[in-house]
Amino acid sequence: MGDRASASEQERRFLEATATFGATLERLARGYVRDADKRRDLLQDIHIALLGSLAGFDGRCSLRTWVYRVAHDTATSKTLRPRTNAPTLVAIDDTLATLAESAAEEQRLDRTRAIEPLHDLIGRLKPLDRQVMLLYLEQVDTASIAEITGLSTANVSTRVHRIKQILVRQFHEGSGDGTHT
Repeated sequence: MGDRASASEQERRFLEATATFGATLERLARGYVRDADKRRDLLQDIHIALLGSLAGFDGRCSLRTWVYRVAHDTATSKTLRPRTNAPTLVAIDDTLATLAESAAEEQRLDRTRAIEPLHDLIGRLKPLDRQVMLLYLEQVDTASIAEITGLSTANVSTRVHRIKQILVRQFHEGSGDGTHT
């Protein structure tokens, strides 16, 4: 039982993870869900899963890899099956409100609006391709993407190259002309 994190250590890791990766998690949720209310629900589900998972975090991978793995697993599972009366936690809402008040929030919103057409296209990809591309856009290196997804590094490189070609083609065909609101 010595490997299990104490409640205070788990909370410290959670606060560190949300402070460090909060904007990334928001972008990730946006990549999986377009509707703002459903996106907030997904982000909350990711935070709940992350908080619960940190008791088992043993440092065999980086905190970044752990957060991305939990977030993508949660997003995939929540978006591929219907949602059923999920509980809400006031503590998570408070954490999200604190993150939203940061000075960088306005910049993140501007960036999100600018890349909306790209997210529309990415949202149409198969779940694994979507996961790979979202990690790539977060500038996660190929080896880390491979570790998070369970793919080989060669497979990740090939997928990224192929997905980029597909997205460029679809964008030029008018799928991402920026006229969506």
